[in-house]
Amino acid sequence: MAVGRLGTCVTASALLLLMLALRADAEPVTFADDVAPLLFRHCATCHRPGGSSNTALLTYLSAKTHARQIVQMTAAHVMPPWQPEGARNVFEGDRRLASEEIDVFRRWLEDGVLEGEPRHVPATPVFSTDWELGKPDLVLTMPAYTLRADGPDMFRNFVLPVPVDRTRYVRAWEFHPGNPRVVHHATMQVDATGSSSRYDEADPDAGYEGLIAPAARAPEGFFLDWAPGHRPNVAVPDTAWLLPPSSDLVMMLHLRPSGRAEQVQASVALYFSDVPPSRTPVMLRLTRQELDIPSGAANYTVSDRYVLPVDVELHTVQPHAHYLAREMSGVATTPDGTVIPLLSIRDWDFNWQDVYRFAKPIHLSAGTALTMTIGYDNTPSNPRNPSRPPVRVRYGQRTSDEMAELWFQVLPVHAADRDRLVDSLYRKVLPEEIKGRRAMLLAEPRNVALHDDLALMLAETADLAGAEREFRESLALRPDSAASRFNVGLAVLGQGRIDEARRWFASALEADPLHGATHFQLGLLQQASGDLAGASAHLATALSAKPRDADVLLAAGVLDALLDQDASAVQRLRGALEVRPGWVNAEAALASVLSSTPGGTKAERDEAVRLAEHASVRAPGNSAFLDILAGALAATGDTRRAVAVERDALRIAESAGNRAAAESMRARIATWENRAP
Repeated sequence: MAVGRLGTCVTASALLLLMLALRADAEPVTFADDVAPLLFRHCATCHRPGGSSNTALLTYLSAKTHARQIVQMTAAHVMPPWQPEGARNVFEGDRRLASEEIDVFRRWLEDGVLEGEPRHVPATPVFSTDWELGKPDLVLTMPAYTLRADGPDMFRNFVLPVPVDRTRYVRAWEFHPGNPRVVHHATMQVDATGSSSRYDEADPDAGYEGLIAPAARAPEGFFLDWAPGHRPNVAVPDTAWLLPPSSDLVMMLHLRPSGRAEQVQASVALYFSDVPPSRTPVMLRLTRQELDIPSGAANYTVSDRYVLPVDVELHTVQPHAHYLAREMSGVATTPDGTVIPLLSIRDWDFNWQDVYRFAKPIHLSAGTALTMTIGYDNTPSNPRNPSRPPVRVRYGQRTSDEMAELWFQVLPVHAADRDRLVDSLYRKVLPEEIKGRRAMLLAEPRNVALHDDLALMLAETADLAGAEREFRESLALRPDSAASRFNVGLAVLGQGRIDEARRWFASALEADPLHGATHFQLGLLQQASGDLAGASAHLATALSAKPRDADVLLAAGVLDALLDQDASAVQRLRGALEVRPGWVNAEAALASVLSSTPGGTKAERDEAVRLAEHASVRAPGNSAFLDILAGALAATGDTRRAVAVERDALRIAESAGNRAAAESMRARIATWENRAP
């Protein structure tokens, strides 16, 4: 802050504007007194040695050389880059110049590009590192990769081991593409299972081609990506994302051959917080994936809408499309009909995408409708249209395709509402994702990853026959693949054809005797049939192949408990929670073991209650979780509350027609009531 001559407290930026206004009619504009302060404040972050721009503007000579270009670019509002329209400072980091500041550059050129007194030039900004956020806590760099000179776009995944010995909390991250000429965009996910590294090892070159391995996941509530124009990302306070030990960061790069062989070596910088997050955000996505834009269409428009089921705080908005998009908007319409503009871009430029954070979070109540609208121009008059003459364009992730995305990062006002919101969003987006995979398969019918992806999505909608068809398409393309044989077996298993599934699983093990996913499923089948020893052998092999897979750890822990191997059960269930913190299934299982282990300590019984309570809150109405909570309470001696919780579980079990569970619950209630003080 600074104090003006009249005693009024103004910001440094406002003071600069005041000084410019006072000089406006008094003296010629000079670099030292007028231009340098603006360049250092608004441009130096990128326009410096080592910055993201190829042009440095920190000296009089460099600025003079580019003076006319500076005037043209600022007058056209191309620089500093900022796409949203509307009032200034709605978003943090608004880079737009005030009209008075733009006029300074114009007058400097008209006045003769004067240098002024060199001693008046402010101190040149000093950058201690190439990273905008300062020295990182950890930098992960992919191995050098040579991209072929020509051919279609490539989606290649690079697996970067994360050298941390405990769970870290990432509060900020910054991506450097390494070679922006060929890196179209990037997404990043975390794999704590080791699956992605095995895909990498099977490919002779660095990384592996195709979509990210299913075991890799985006951190809860975050979408880690980069596209041209993206700046460093800083998490909303108290929402740092979790990075488990012994995990891998999977960096998927969309690469575009340039006509010559190109070296690519991207990096990501991570900044840690010592404080665990107290809140977990949700990524709310509006998307349309049935895009089919005819050649010559001047105003092809799509929209999507979602009604919030819970109260949220809106923190960020992130648009995404390719080269044909021209206009996009996002609005919120409250239950009483009030329209709140959230984002308006009237001249979309693929090369300057960003994540926009609201200066003040926006409260949106349940019942508010979020709407996305995007307009496309597939005519020669669109200067960014890559096809001359224009061609028909469909949905897809390649540069030549189009996309329609608007992401919002929100925080549920009530933490207990998070799961309900996540479930609602998943059910909304899944049908659209299926349309998108079908659209991409029209262009790439031999893409195994797309067939597998579509199959998994169809399975989520209970279309198991459709999933089987897609998995068989993959198998026809890769008949010797253990994964393809396993997937067909999984699809037929879901349809109740157990014997046929076993034959497919046996076939998968012929292709790869150590295929972890197959041993996992065979272990579950053996356990269901009562062969606990056989199940244990299969799960042991699955664990050796996938030692950090949360699902395998959970299954092995439950089996150990059935075999009265309580210490091993606790160890494996804790391992599952380390890989997937807050996973209610693992919390409930661990609570059950801790509360029923003979000779358990008071601390363990108290922990069991805490875990079971958390699982019950996160999954309300789950009679099994309530049953476990009641058992944990009884183990601490709180039989009065145990009976009350068990009665709630009993009501749910009876309403669901689960007679066996209900009978067991009645017996426990009778036992505890007789024992109750």
